[in-house]
Amino acid sequence: MRNTRALVTMIIAVVLAFAAVVVAARWISAQAQGSTDKVAVAATDIGLGAKITPDMIRMVDWPSGSKPPGIFNDAKTLESRVTRTSITRGEPIMEGKLAPPGTQGGLSAVVAEGKRAITVRVNDVVGVAGFALPGNYVDILVNTQGEGAGANGRGENISKIVLERILVLAIAQEASRDDTKPKVVNAVTLEVTPDQAEKLDLARSVGSLSLVLRNQVDPSPVNTDGATKATLFNVKAPAQPETKPAAPRPVVKHVAVRAPRPAGTQVEVIKGLARSTQEF
Repeated sequence: MRNTRALVTMIIAVVLAFAAVVVAARWISAQAQGSTDKVAVAATDIGLGAKITPDMIRMVDWPSGSKPPGIFNDAKTLESRVTRTSITRGEPIMEGKLAPPGTQGGLSAVVAEGKRAITVRVNDVVGVAGFALPGNYVDILVNTQGEGAGANGRGENISKIVLERILVLAIAQEASRDDTKPKVVNAVTLEVTPDQAEKLDLARSVGSLSLVLRNQVDPSPVNTDGATKATLFNVKAPAQPETKPAAPRPVVKHVAVRAPRPAGTQVEVIKGLARSTQEF
């Protein structure tokens, strides 16, 4: 009798345990399904300025509590959008990495609002031996003749930094920012403001340009006076000869002289025995 009760108790315990396992599994499954969302990620490496096509996107499950801002849950909303930065395979596609809707592909999609792209001709020296790559910042150095008195009406040569912290958008026809290998090219495209574009165009017409590579995280401006032959060789300007003050000029006073009055007509007047003369 006791064995029968024990057996029944064991069977009931096993059934209850099995039911608890089934209920817990269903609850965990429901919780897992409710805490993830479909998120669009790059199915392949997407280059800068590329137009997104459906074969570049795939949807994956992403935890709801850890979604980055600007994420896309519908792949259709990404069609024909243009990237502003390079996106690697498996990386989530976010709004901050895309150009505004309606933007066409190409380098124009990369140019920031209010900025312009201008290309300057460089060589292996001017282009910092190929180390000025897309995404780097450079300063623009111009070497020209200053204005002033000289044999031909021009001053001495001067070299000065005229533009600072200019972003390199592309080298030649390449805008990829993933490559770190130096590339010697004949042209560099820079991102500038309209005012900087005018200065850069004038600078390359009056002298020769050079690019100065700078630290990407160094925003500190510099203010130099420029380098001339005198400052290069530490030559002091010749002393001016001392000049004596000029002697004071004598003061000449002009005195007005009255002209003599012209002689008038004299008439002798006789009154009895008295005589007098009157002048008219």
